[in-house]
Amino acid sequence: MGDFLVDLIAATLRIATPLIFATLGELFCERAGILNLGVEGTMFFGAFSGFTAASLTGSLWMGILCAFIGGMISGPIMSLFSVRLGVNQHVSGLGVTLLMTALSLFGFRVIFGENRILPSIQPFQQLSIFSGSRVLGPIFSQYTLTYIALALIPIVWWVVFRTNFGLNLRSVGDNPEATDAAGINVYRLRTIALVIGGALMSVGGAYLSVAQLGSFTFGIVAGRGWVCIALIIFANWHPVRVLWGALLFGGVQALQSRLQLTGLKLPYELFLALPYIVTIIALTIAGRNASYPAALLKPYKRE
Repeated sequence: MGDFLVDLIAATLRIATPLIFATLGELFCERAGILNLGVEGTMFFGAFSGFTAASLTGSLWMGILCAFIGGMISGPIMSLFSVRLGVNQHVSGLGVTLLMTALSLFGFRVIFGENRILPSIQPFQQLSIFSGSRVLGPIFSQYTLTYIALALIPIVWWVVFRTNFGLNLRSVGDNPEATDAAGINVYRLRTIALVIGGALMSVGGAYLSVAQLGSFTFGIVAGRGWVCIALIIFANWHPVRVLWGALLFGGVQALQSRLQLTGLKLPYELFLALPYIVTIIALTIAGRNASYPAALLKPYKRE
């Protein structure tokens, strides 16, 4: 039982890593008043660009860098429609998801062809920081990106709640008119938030291809982007609670994988649906008392 629990915690951290990156990215967007439904497509593009760059250059970190830069591209695209033109944010976000997904699928076929055998790379190796401990050793035998994701939680908290940039960001998400009257460029700040958010989302997708799997498949993201939309509400737009939400989903995902190995005579589809069912239940409970940014979904037009 002890080894089972240790393995479960270790797997939870690994599964939660892309959710932490992407949900923190969504936090920047929504704190600025923009609902970015392009998470799924941006993560997919990050998985593609990260894998492709790592495969062509032989450098995994170059793959992460290219995914980071590639994700930044989605920010100005989303900004053009939702910030500058004032297009409905739901439509803009879905358009970004469709665009980034289409670009990824097209680019993958152009670069790698229609091979039946999918190309693969040697992924990141796990780094153990407590190798001498029987308990902490396995738990903290994680990818470097997992440690980076965990370190981002306090960093994002500090940026959002303890810096002038964070104050302006929250102000734009709550009252863009007053922010504009104070001499702060609402359009620019919202665009910056979308660029930061897109970069983090893309790194979350790249984690799947260059660390967890070492390959790129068309179903690699598997709805994680939509889960992040739910997690940000569960977290009430707070970085620390993002961690708990990601660990909740990751823990249930890890648990269902292990329950399938116990021989329980239940449809495997039920096991696969379990993490999403738990996420919906948690969202339903937490969403009743959620404190939405006041200007979320409201386009701003300067008088």
